[in-house]
Amino acid sequence: MLRLRRLIASCFLGCVVCAVTAHAGSQREEPLIDSVRTALSAAVHQADPPTLVHADDKAAQAFQQWLAQAEARLDKQLQRRKAMPTASHLSATSVTPNGSPDVLAHELASPHLRREFLQTVWYESQRAGLEPALVLGLIQVESGFRKFAISSAGARGFMQVMPFWTRVLAQDDASVLFQAQTNLRFGCVILRHYLNLENGHLALALGRYNGSRGRMDYPNAVISAKMMWQ
Repeated sequence: MLRLRRLIASCFLGCVVCAVTAHAGSQREEPLIDSVRTALSAAVHQADPPTLVHADDKAAQAFQQWLAQAEARLDKQLQRRKAMPTASHLSATSVTPNGSPDVLAHELASPHLRREFLQTVWYESQRAGLEPALVLGLIQVESGFRKFAISSAGARGFMQVMPFWTRVLAQDDASVLFQAQTNLRFGCVILRHYLNLENGHLALALGRYNGSRGRMDYPNAVISAKMMWQ
């Protein structure tokens, strides 16, 4: 398990890569209740960004206000990452998804992609009963907003989901975890599942998500990052 200084470094340092060492512990494979299994199975077949339907004009305005603020914060995070040197625990080489080398390549390069990503974060967090700020804080710590990040434990994507979750839900096809919609659905539903198991205790649920239950380094890092998105 990485120490807090490496957790914080993973938020801000390093160029974006297709497959780099990311910060994820070893989640434990556990039996799933039917509602969790159903939600994760549905995510495998829904790779496109969701279409948001708001209850009323007030809800739509609240979302647009959140989106504008989140876009500005995400842009700052990505610009900061470009300007910083590569962290020692990250790969020094970067490639784009088609294999061409590019040390500054990342999967949220355009305003359209950033908006699509944030729209999906909002949708999946609300669907799972989570704060969007919490989900963004977790992504910041886990992968540094790298869609194709892979940890030393094998966890994948934005929310660093372990491949064993796809064993019975996606015909053991771990590549689906590189689809943004699927990865965010899995990550949000898994975190909600852990919160339920821990009776709403956020620190314990985050520790379980990271495979470090009972230790505070990781929960503190995520909660600190969450505050930046509120």
